[in-house]
Amino acid sequence: MKKIYIDDIIASIFMIFTILIVTLNIGMRYFFNSPIRSAEEIATICFIWSVFIGGASCYRKKMHMGIDILTQMLPRKVNKYIEFLVNIVVLTMNAAFFYLSLKFSINSRLKPTAVLGISSIYVNFSLVVGFGLIFIYSIFESIKSYKKLKMKGE
Repeated sequence: MKKIYIDDIIASIFMIFTILIVTLNIGMRYFFNSPIRSAEEIATICFIWSVFIGGASCYRKKMHMGIDILTQMLPRKVNKYIEFLVNIVVLTMNAAFFYLSLKFSINSRLKPTAVLGISSIYVNFSLVVGFGLIFIYSIFESIKSYKKLKMKGE
């Protein structure tokens, strides 16, 4: 049985809401000549959430792009060290991004959105969730690559 991850479900739900609200707004504008005033902002907020949580899901599944021409030419033992080093760099960067996104979200809590007038923290907190998930996943990847590094006989 295939595992179902919460980040996949949440990203999918936000993408479905984005598509539904845009489609509904098109229908309202075309058939009734009366678009939904807040539809664009709602769709944008949903899309932002789907992007950052979907990005975390892609990182977990190792679907991010990489260029490995150089590492393919190196011996396997050297590749293990490079993989570990890259995972530590990614872990460090994601810790910084998580911290900065948290600071940014907290600072934006008093700024209202343009149409809905809700706090911008509801939009910007998607960065915290997305980078937080990537940070957690990068911890697991770093541990995995460290264990690979310490394995004997390969």
